[in-house]
Amino acid sequence: MDKILEQKKGLKKKHLPYLIFAIIMIVIAGWILFGDHSNKMKIDERTLTVSEVVEDDFYNYLRLNGQVQPGSTVKISALESGVVEAKLVEEGERVKAGDVIAVLKNPNLAQQTLDSEAQLAEKQNMLRDTEINMKKDILSMMQNKLSVTTDANRSKRAYNQQKELYDERLTSRENFLKAEEDYLLAQSQLDLLKERIYQDSLYRNIQLQKMQESLDNMQENLMLVRQRADNLKIRASHDGQLGSFDVELGQSINAGTTVGQINLLDNYILKVNIDEHYIDKISRGLTGRLERQSVGFGVNVDKIYPEVRDGQFRCDLIFNEDTPGNIRVGQTYYVNLQLDEPVKSVIIPRGGFFSSTGGRWIFVVSADGKEAIRRFIRIGRQNPKYYEVLEGLKPDEKVITSSYDGFTNVEKLILQ
Repeated sequence: MDKILEQKKGLKKKHLPYLIFAIIMIVIAGWILFGDHSNKMKIDERTLTVSEVVEDDFYNYLRLNGQVQPGSTVKISALESGVVEAKLVEEGERVKAGDVIAVLKNPNLAQQTLDSEAQLAEKQNMLRDTEINMKKDILSMMQNKLSVTTDANRSKRAYNQQKELYDERLTSRENFLKAEEDYLLAQSQLDLLKERIYQDSLYRNIQLQKMQESLDNMQENLMLVRQRADNLKIRASHDGQLGSFDVELGQSINAGTTVGQINLLDNYILKVNIDEHYIDKISRGLTGRLERQSVGFGVNVDKIYPEVRDGQFRCDLIFNEDTPGNIRVGQTYYVNLQLDEPVKSVIIPRGGFFSSTGGRWIFVVSADGKEAIRRFIRIGRQNPKYYEVLEGLKPDEKVITSSYDGFTNVEKLILQ
């Protein structure tokens, strides 16, 4: 009679493969559902720049290169034509008003000066001769006046005697009338001579006046010719620094040609070029600041030029009060131009990450510092040092701000 065997309870050996398969499937499902599927990359932390997110005043300013230029310049022009005979001052030297900086030579002008001097001397001799002749005429007429006056006095006395005799009936009427006629004739001749002397004096005065005016004109013409000769010396018109001075020995220069300029050193300006992106944000009166040997100097926007060239427009900045010591025309200063008032914001330092992400995302370092996870952010304004973060970051967090070249497609960095 056969014995009935009892079936053992529990896990049998044949079931092990199924159990293992089930466990593997559960693990795979759990990894799929709850595992970390992000694209990871291990990287040496020392090759990265880790910066802290802070909340501080954000200064919206531009970093500009300003070139020093004189506030005012004066052009130098040749007043006369000529050939450069001497160049006495070089570019960059200090000059004072009246200093001779170059000398021209003009033979034709020298000949005109000699001719004018000769004409003036001839006119002066003619005037002296005329004056001598007039004085002779005056002496001759005065002598005639004395003679005629004497004859008139004698005729008057004879007339008075004949009149007394005629009144007493002691002379004839004919003698009386003859004496009267002689007296009237002598008196008329005296009056006529006086009138002639008067008219001659008027004529002589007018003639002398005209000759003197002609002489004065010739003297003035000679002065002008001599002034033209003196204008062959090109002089500095103001105190300052000789800027460009384009003359060479033997060079022919026409009258009115601009040969250089003088930089007036009583004030300076900074010329800057600004990207056209900021054209609506720049206005007259905006303030800025530059540093020279650890000393700050304030500047203001004084003039904005309307033209835009090569994507930039030009502005002139003036110093508020003091200017840097030993300042030189053409020198370059770095200016921070403030666009508006500072605002409390979340900020991060500028870095190479921006060129890879466009500011749309950044790697945020975990609290334990072992990994960095990609996070979307929104960046607002920026200045040469910081970005303003509008969304996505909080103060005291740490982010990677160095370049992301080589891991732009990575979602998590394992920091080693």
